[in-house]
Amino acid sequence: MKKVFIDGSAGTTGLRIYERLSSRKDITLITLDEAHRKDTASRKAALNEADIAFLCLPDDAAREAVSLIENDTTVVLDTSTAHRTAEGWLYGFPEISDRFFEKLPTAKRIAVPGCHASGFIALVYPLVEAGILPRDALLTCHSITGYSGGGKKMIAEYEADEVSELLGAPRQYALGQSHKHLKEMSAITGIDSAPLFSPIVSDFYSGMCVTVPLFATQLCDGKTVEDIIAIYKNKYNGPIVSYCDSADGGFLSAASLSGKDSMHISVYGNEERILLTAVYDNLGKGASGAALECMNYVLGADPTEGLEI
Repeated sequence: MKKVFIDGSAGTTGLRIYERLSSRKDITLITLDEAHRKDTASRKAALNEADIAFLCLPDDAAREAVSLIENDTTVVLDTSTAHRTAEGWLYGFPEISDRFFEKLPTAKRIAVPGCHASGFIALVYPLVEAGILPRDALLTCHSITGYSGGGKKMIAEYEADEVSELLGAPRQYALGQSHKHLKEMSAITGIDSAPLFSPIVSDFYSGMCVTVPLFATQLCDGKTVEDIIAIYKNKYNGPIVSYCDSADGGFLSAASLSGKDSMHISVYGNEERILLTAVYDNLGKGASGAALECMNYVLGADPTEGLEI
């Protein structure tokens, strides 16, 4: 039976992973009591004892955790931003390409995708791969997310007894256009320039809708909406990521997959102006669900084991 350790189990993602793994019968959890949770020696021992280690830490702490591992057997699943474009690390998004899917079961260092980035990459990667969208395309992306994506501090702000009026309306952030996900958004898709990115947090707990708008004139060789849909349907037909173009009365809710680990890819608009959309849960396919899916591949288990689809 494989031993699993969660370094940073007190954070939002770490807690979600712990809750899901605590009922699994195919793994044994290594845990540290509160007195030793941040003790370097205790963490080092646990990391080296584990067959699989989840890192649910800030970037610098995640890099430190990796440096504490002295064996060549522990598989690391890092949910931070630290290693998503680092050499020697596999990006943990098996649905977008066979080159990720085939390497995942034997990878030792796996970077779990970022929440906003997951939707953008799922939408753009297949079009660049197929030559429908040029690598020098200048793209925009807007993404609305539930407040749980901001971690414990933001959750407490939204769920306090007295809440500021400002929290009752959607709030755009990362106004300086230097969001930490931009690097992986361009590196993984292969586009030359990171998109103009407008993330928005709103007053609902979890869920996410990422949109990439396109003009048909941006597509190569006279390709059309139908070509995009055909590519998505061919690539995304599994239980976790699938094509689904149904909207509720013309509205697309960012919370429609709240509590789920799946992702719905859709195409809307018309022959001139196209909307590519990805709907999923920022805590599911955008965080802990994606991490557990990667672990399932490493274990040789059903990828959906322990997931809510």
